[in-house]
Amino acid sequence: MLPQLSASQATAQACESVADWWPRHCAIAREHPDPIHQAIVGGFVADRVGWAFASGYQAALRALFPDAPADRICALCVTEADGNSPKAIKSRLTKDGAGWLLNGAKRWSTLGPDGSLFFVAARDEAASRERAAIRIARVDSIAPGLKIETVPATKFVPEVPHAQLQFENLKVAAGALLPGDGYADYVKPFRTVEDIHVQAAVLSYLMREGQRLSWPQGWLERLSALLASLGKIADMPAAHAETHIALAGALAIGAELMRETDALWLQAASEPAALRWQRDKELLQVAGKARDLRTQRAWERLRNTS
Repeated sequence: MLPQLSASQATAQACESVADWWPRHCAIAREHPDPIHQAIVGGFVADRVGWAFASGYQAALRALFPDAPADRICALCVTEADGNSPKAIKSRLTKDGAGWLLNGAKRWSTLGPDGSLFFVAARDEAASRERAAIRIARVDSIAPGLKIETVPATKFVPEVPHAQLQFENLKVAAGALLPGDGYADYVKPFRTVEDIHVQAAVLSYLMREGQRLSWPQGWLERLSALLASLGKIADMPAAHAETHIALAGALAIGAELMRETDALWLQAASEPAALRWQRDKELLQVAGKARDLRTQRAWERLRNTS
């Protein structure tokens, strides 16, 4: 059962910084252990898209990494100068006695300056052959050998900070390497898991705004149905073709609902919330080509098994 999103809860407190947002998100996570519920409630109480996104992102990480500490801001760090494919990942792990040494850099870390724990994708030099063998290393923000550099704010959701990370002979204990194939088991599934949770959080933000601004009941009903659908999709295996196809449909419906808000926001065009939405809605268009390719491949896999 999804959390109740009622009009009586439809007032969000102003939130200007990560320091304001994070304690609220932690309180939500304590009350709602299920990550998709964390995303939905976090979005509903957010006063802007940026904090809805941040809650959805943290919830997605807990769905992928259930053992991630609840009281620490986390980030999955994959992208480098040449991209985020296995071939593009040049950060490397080399054996160092019973542990490992991590060297390299990451171009992008969401909430990075405020991050406390990073899940870093790096190639295992000893295991890599023609194809890079990717592992995920848990790196504490205060680890010697880690340099965190804040990057300029993005033009949308500028409240959410990002950072570049540099690793120089950073010691990684053997127990800090996650089991399995870092790319197949973590990086690829996260793209799906993040889409589900961030979409749910942003739509839930719009649910609250829609109730506050008395948007049409029929629009709110369709949005409620979509949130329920995302709640079910979150329980489906992230690697399955059926999940990707259902998610593609949900994202398409969500995009149409969001387009309809262009006319609805005109009723409150001078409000800060309306101005922020016009600035921030571009967030939902990031990685559109990758989503299209994921859906195309899902259909190919499904047809090849029939």
